[in-house]
Amino acid sequence: MATVMVVDDEERVRTLLAKSLSSQGHTVVTAASASAAIDRLESKSVDLVVLDLVMPGLGGLAVLNALNEGKKTTPVIVLSGVTDVASRVEALDRGAVDVVSKPFSLTELLARVRRNVGLTRSVPDDRCLDVGGIRLDVGRRRATFRSVSASLTEREVSLLAHLMRRAGQVCHREELLHDVWQLDFDPGSNVVEVCVGRIRAKLGQDIPIETLRGVGYGLYEDA
Repeated sequence: MATVMVVDDEERVRTLLAKSLSSQGHTVVTAASASAAIDRLESKSVDLVVLDLVMPGLGGLAVLNALNEGKKTTPVIVLSGVTDVASRVEALDRGAVDVVSKPFSLTELLARVRRNVGLTRSVPDDRCLDVGGIRLDVGRRRATFRSVSASLTEREVSLLAHLMRRAGQVCHREELLHDVWQLDFDPGSNVVEVCVGRIRAKLGQDIPIETLRGVGYGLYEDA
């Protein structure tokens, strides 16, 4: 089975999840803080991380940042008692594969662990794409449109690359959530819209990405 790291500042949550995951056959390591988790992840390989978003000191986003900086593709399920949609979206943007609300259903969380164990987060390849006047260096995470050049986040690169590879076609919102965010459900947020908005803000509002209201997006050279 898998090695799962549980990161939560509440001892009772760590104990509950450690026992439950162990009963499923997983090897469990725990950390009571983000800094402890980062230290453990630097020296120990794990197959999946269950990560509390809000903790004293460094929060869960710091762990996601450390994984990204180390170019590690370990899937992360975020536990969040935060009702602020922006914080949950930010966790997804920084590489989390799933977000589970606190208080959580143990049965549901274990099912999500089973679904995501063995999944590796998508990482950009080294190819360059040229479509619609946009040049995207996927490996360097840099895009150029007309005279504007900008660095993009991993999620922005994945979304823009997806639209460029499907140029001239309609990319439905459900497709983007699945292929870019690895989500098989709609999280009830505007995560796709926010990401497209950031790409437009960086490269120019006249970038040829067309919004198809109620459907999704498309990249059209004559948009």
